[in-house]
Amino acid sequence: MANFTLDDVRQRTYKARDAWWTVLLVDPLASRLVKFTANRTRVTPNQLTVGALILGLAAGACFAVASWPWLLAGALLYHLSFTLDCMDGKIARLKGTGSVFGAWLDYIFDRVRVLACAIALMGGQYAATGNVAYIWTALAVVFLDMLRYMDALEIYKVRTQMRTTLNAARREAHDLEQAAQRANGGLPDDDLISAEQAIGEDPDADMEDRVVGDDPNVALQQGFNKRFPWYARIRNVLMAGRIRPHLVSGIEFQMGVFIVAPIAAAVVSGAIIPVVAISGAGLLAFELVIIYKFWLSSRDYSRNLANLNAKIADYRTQLPTDHHQEAATPVTTNSG
Repeated sequence: MANFTLDDVRQRTYKARDAWWTVLLVDPLASRLVKFTANRTRVTPNQLTVGALILGLAAGACFAVASWPWLLAGALLYHLSFTLDCMDGKIARLKGTGSVFGAWLDYIFDRVRVLACAIALMGGQYAATGNVAYIWTALAVVFLDMLRYMDALEIYKVRTQMRTTLNAARREAHDLEQAAQRANGGLPDDDLISAEQAIGEDPDADMEDRVVGDDPNVALQQGFNKRFPWYARIRNVLMAGRIRPHLVSGIEFQMGVFIVAPIAAAVVSGAIIPVVAISGAGLLAFELVIIYKFWLSSRDYSRNLANLNAKIADYRTQLPTDHHQEAATPVTTNSG
């Protein structure tokens, strides 16, 4: 059997930044369960993923009953389901057993769990009260969950394309600069900006999986940081505890809907819709911040790509005539 320590688990599996719910309420338990599971069992990450789905569906079954003891039981089962969901990735990182299929399975099962629990929770309340507002609330929960993940995936994809394009332009400009300087007997300058310097790294939108043992080397994008210099100070305080500044992400939204709301409803009748509304408003607010930051980042990208293409054109004019035909066309912003 393996002999992983708790420090091994933290260094190899904790993300450099994570949701505050995960950092404060899940990781302390999950890390110890991961240590035991990795050292004493042969449980695989995919088996944990399936177990998380089963517990999530069990939570949905409790929600459907709608009475307060079952709402509390459902909230507890959902929290345990999310704990298992966090464990599968940690086991995979700790043992190096992650797979593309496992990542796909985890993503699909997460969406199934949210859909099933939203239908069960709101359907149970509708059956108990006859209030059609619960049906609309279920639709809103599913829509917001879908919107969050679609937005995150698309922004991540586009930012990756932006970095790839900028790095390609930078390499081309650097090669042409070297050739121009050699042709004219000079030494090249080293002032070309990298993609990371040009558009920065957005710790809220970039879906990286670096862990504590790595070097995070994070930097805010230029445009947003110039407009809100105080943000960096708040972010640094949160980052000291591994908490990302995106305080209401998809994780906190789910926990608000499927843990906080059922507990609140067990204490105060009719509390589910107000709690879900507050959770949804928080999610939308932070998503708008991410979209705004992405818009600023796209402006930085366009400006820096134009500067690089101008450098490329300038270096071409410095090359002897026989080199001009070999030069490639400037890199464009259209990534297809």
